[in-house]
Amino acid sequence: MAVASPLSPSDNLRRAYRALADYADPALFISLKPEAEALAEAAALEAAGPADKPLYGMVFAVKDNIDAAGLGTTAACPAFAYRPAGSSFVVKRLEAAGAIVIGKTNLDQFATGLVGVRSPYGVPRNALRPDLIPGGSSSGSAVAVGAGIVDFALGTDTAGSGRIPAGMNGIVGLKPSLGLLSATGMVPACRTLDTISVFARDVATAAEVTAAAAGYDAADAWSRVLPAPVLGAPPPAFRVGVPKPEQRKFFGDSHAEAAFAADIARLTDLGATIVELDFEPLHAVARLLYEGPWVAERYAATKPLIETNPEAFHPTTLKIIGGAKGLTAVSAFEATYRLADLKRATAPILTKVDVLAVPTVPRAYTVAELEVDPITLNSNLGSYTNFVNLLDMAAIAVPSGMRGDGLPSSLTFIGKAGADGYLASIAAAVEGKPATGPVRAAGRIEIAVVGAHLSGLPLNHELVGLGGSFVRAAATTPEYSFYALPNTTPPKPGLLRGGSAAIAVEVWSLDAAGFGTFVSKIPAPLGIGTLSLSDGTSVKGFLVEAVAVKGAEDISHYGGWRGYLGR
Repeated sequence: MAVASPLSPSDNLRRAYRALADYADPALFISLKPEAEALAEAAALEAAGPADKPLYGMVFAVKDNIDAAGLGTTAACPAFAYRPAGSSFVVKRLEAAGAIVIGKTNLDQFATGLVGVRSPYGVPRNALRPDLIPGGSSSGSAVAVGAGIVDFALGTDTAGSGRIPAGMNGIVGLKPSLGLLSATGMVPACRTLDTISVFARDVATAAEVTAAAAGYDAADAWSRVLPAPVLGAPPPAFRVGVPKPEQRKFFGDSHAEAAFAADIARLTDLGATIVELDFEPLHAVARLLYEGPWVAERYAATKPLIETNPEAFHPTTLKIIGGAKGLTAVSAFEATYRLADLKRATAPILTKVDVLAVPTVPRAYTVAELEVDPITLNSNLGSYTNFVNLLDMAAIAVPSGMRGDGLPSSLTFIGKAGADGYLASIAAAVEGKPATGPVRAAGRIEIAVVGAHLSGLPLNHELVGLGGSFVRAAATTPEYSFYALPNTTPPKPGLLRGGSAAIAVEVWSLDAAGFGTFVSKIPAPLGIGTLSLSDGTSVKGFLVEAVAVKGAEDISHYGGWRGYLGR
């Protein structure tokens, strides 16, 4: 799937610069590429043609803590500014995919904040309502997308900076799994937690941009090989964890509360089973981020400047980062132990569901409200975002409807590292634009599952964690028999060629590496063979050794594992 601009690169650039001029917000971009220079790049792109360029002609902006050749990097601190020798790893990949950078966007200084008002370059105007905060720290990037100026933009996310601005501006914000996108060429906030994030007006674009940007980078110590997101059809069944009603935090925003209730109801219409969870262990993880020693990573990233020129910092930023000076190695280890305990405590919670669904923004604050209490309100905004990075999870924020006050509501889906494509597929269904047709991304292999790996069942997470995407529901040809295997945990069936039953299956797709890993973990007496489907296709899928079904219950007449479980 390609999401290239329908306009020529040159025409799309002219449109972008006109839209920027019309928006007329001097606080939006910190630096802007001259239009003539951008048009020269577009002309060169047109001469080369769109072949192998899935983002051909798309225009994008870059948060000004990420390097882009020819443009300075400030992290919203003039005293810190430098001219990079070249573009970041991710920007290079996006340009190679046919996209064109037009400028560097404003942000909360040193990416410290969820509000978007902590910058000496001013406060970018919210794309929906001028009295509202733009959200941070990736404020300018989100506004540039929400205002229709660029096709997509890069942000960063340490505690929610790729999700809160998306919710505040009515757009999609994809926070990838840590290490999926290289951090080379990005000014760090917390190196152990940071990831570049992607803003777009729809899920398909966000997923395609992320896939184009993804790649292992040996120069980044946190880079790792993970499956790039592939947008598939929404799974027919999935378990969604939401906070218990008494634990839902909206800080007096009744419109946000009502919108979340409506979102939950809509998820059930999409096939979700709603599971109310105790979120206190997750909130405890969230509190660690700013109450614990991770703020010392921000101090380390700015150490030369904060120790020689503290006056260069925004007052609120200085207060937050400067507070790390008294932290010790003892406190760091104590927090590490505490986080390990909390990870153990949250693990059983997360095994009960396939994804978490939370409000992206618990309350839509105004700029005036932030001026009165900047620290507390910033903390409130992170209620459903701060724990994600500490627990090594992926997330995507998506517009989910309209609130009673006319603002768009926003829902965030959260899952384990590697589940980026799965989360995006669910988000696309909520958005109302799910992928249609089979997922045919290059290098992917289809596999039919018949039992505990079906969507919403106990082992489906093994597919999801390897980057699996749901393709379609199907059935075998009527030449199989189906058995409930004894003494298996969780309970599993066995499909055997030789019989007269058509058995329901789900077809998923994995990349070659994920397929190999998945198959290598299949225990005897199960194995992978070739299944014949009633639609005339053949796919790899689960089969069982004939010796294993001797004495097993024949459940062929149920037509599939779900039918048997619901007997």
